Amino acid sequence: MNAPELIHLTLRSPIEYVEARLVPFAGFFPDGDPAAGTPATDEAREFLFRFELDREQVARIDPEPAAFPGKLVFAGRRGGGREVARRGTLPEGQYAFVQERRELGREECVAMAIEQQKDGLWERLRLGNLLYIRYLFEDGSPVTQFFRPCDS
Repeated sequence: MNAPELIHLTLRSPIEYVEARLVPFAGFFPDGDPAAGTPATDEAREFLFRFELDREQVARIDPEPAAFPGKLVFAGRRGGGREVARRGTLPEGQYAFVQERRELGREECVAMAIEQQKDGLWERLRLGNLLYIRYLFEDGSPVTQFFRPCDS
């Protein structure tokens, strides 16, 4: 896999999500897309997964693939009603950012997250122990994005 270029991204305002009862991975969803049948432009087809990475692995240039993507602490989707009790955000701030303009499977996500970490450490960024994986549709096709909080 040709790794996309690492971008230093400043997210100026948070993006809010409501909790979704999803089982992570096998692609992103175990039995296909839970939003199948909805239009590709519908924001309900946008998902955010927040993982907490093993603190020992965060600063390693050669992290263990088995430690990625870490512990799932939030899975959510855009939209939703007011009845949803738990909400989460992709907070504003500085990120090491990469994306692929396609849906990635679990192994590809792990490889991408590790490459993102290596590139960030090579650039001497102080990476946080959170990993956000965002799955959305843009211009009618899937996009997989990776955000790692960082300080330059």
